[in-house]
Formats: sequence, C-alpha cells, structure tokens
Amino acid sequence: MSKTKKIVLFIVAVSVILLSFIGGHSYAKYMSRVTGQGTADIANWNFKVNEKEEQIQTISLKSTINNNTVLNNKIAPGTEGSFEIKIDASDSDVGIDYVIKFENESEKPINLKFIYNGKTYDSLTNLQRDLTGTINATEQNKIKTIPISWKWSYQTGNNENEIAQNDEIDTKNAKEIRNYTFNVIVSGTQVMPQN
Repeated sequence: MSKTKKIVLFIVAVSVILLSFIGGHSYAKYMSRVTGQGTADIANWNFKVNEKEEQIQTISLKSTINNNTVLNNKIAPGTEGSFEIKIDASDSDVGIDYVIKFENESEKPINLKFIYNGKTYDSLTNLQRDLTGTINATEQNKIKTIPISWKWSYQTGNNENEIAQNDEIDTKNAKEIRNYTFNVIVSGTQVMPQN
C-alpha cells in the first residue's frame, strides 16, 4: 500500500470520527432529574364484637333467660330470653361488611326457636343467612347492635295431636340433652372502594 493511500485513509478515518462526535452532540437531548417523595396516610382498621377483638364469642342462653320458674337458670319448655351481638367499627376509617355465623352447634332442643327482626327461625343455620350487613365509612354511628331472641314454647303445635307429639319431643330432649352449645363467629371485611 502506498504512502499516499495510507494518508488518505488516515484523513478519512479522522474525519468520520470528528463528524460522529460533532453530529452526536448536535442531536443530544436536554435532560434533568427532579426527585420528590410519595406519601399516603393509611386508613385505620378497627373491628370489635361485644367490646372484644379477634375472639370467638361465648353466649350462654341460661344467662339471658327471662324466667325465674326453672331452677338454676336452666332452659326448659316455657322459657325464653334474648342476647345481643354488638358490632363496633367506630375507630375504623373504612367501611366494613360484616357476617355473623354460628358453628359447632350441638344438642339443640328441637322446639327451641330464634327470633330476629320479627321473623322466627328453626335453626341457627337459617338465622345466620339474615345476619349480614355493612357499616359504611361515612356513617355517624358505626356501632350496630343485633338483638336475637330465643324461645322454647311451653306447648308447640296447632292442634291437640301436634301438641302431644311435641310434648314427647320436649320430654325426650330434656332427658337426653345436658348442654346446648354453639360458637358465634363475626367476621368483618373492608368494603371494596368504588370509583
């Protein structure tokens, strides 16, 4: 390769490098970086049932009895009473959907009935279907009191035959059942925010 060709190639290479350097700077963008901080206050969550948090509630029907004719506050045909489930979302900043369920029910007298909102229920399973609701975040009073009554009628039935059959059932229940128990579980879930 001749000396002239080498000089020409050298000049071409230097020119390409200079042009790319100059051209690259003429197409550069203006860039800046501004930093800031994100912040958010977290909504408070507080859900209580009968003044307690996260605990299965125990309700004793004998402690709610409205009759003094049975010894030692035991339940029997002819007794009745009531209890309340108090749901408290006062310290919560979000709405709450609540559900009341009954579990582990054992030895229920057949003719014992529950009453809620003027409706009579044969079982806790049927009753729990109507024990759901919402406490909205914007409500003034965020305490809901759910009154539930129970009644074991002295006589059950619409005619003499039904009354006689139910008397036999009540007598059998009184001989076999020693302790009617159930658990009350109240769960609260944050209401899904709407747009």
